[in-house]
Amino acid sequence: MPPIFQKLAIDWRCRHTWRRSSVNTAWCLLGCAIGDFGTIAYFQFTGIPWPTLAIMILAIINGILTSIALETIILLRQMALKAAFRTAVGMSLISMVAMETVMNAVDWLLTGGARLTWWVIPIMLIAGFITPLPYNYWRLKALGRACH
Repeated sequence: MPPIFQKLAIDWRCRHTWRRSSVNTAWCLLGCAIGDFGTIAYFQFTGIPWPTLAIMILAIINGILTSIALETIILLRQMALKAAFRTAVGMSLISMVAMETVMNAVDWLLTGGARLTWWVIPIMLIAGFITPLPYNYWRLKALGRACH
């Protein structure tokens, strides 16, 4: 079997790895949600007339940046600032981009734009958590790399 297929053939029933990847994903979700929701709330409350797509792209970028900042702070307990920042930046952008994209797609599909309402936020968070979770599990199990 080629090496790439060996890395895909993992045990998907490991409770320990699901628990660890869930914790990692939750931290990533917290960081992403801070930047994402903050950006959408800013435009929603100020009424600045930007196109919805532009707001959502900015929300994705800010979500990734705040996630990296949060990860850096968390990693400071284990390493120096420079190493913590490099590790945070080197984490899985695939996971963060997928999380952010799905959260914003859910918002757009359910509200018709970049709008935060009390009922859409939990749905966005659930979708944002579930989307990268299998990838984060695989990354941890097959590659031995956590997303933080």
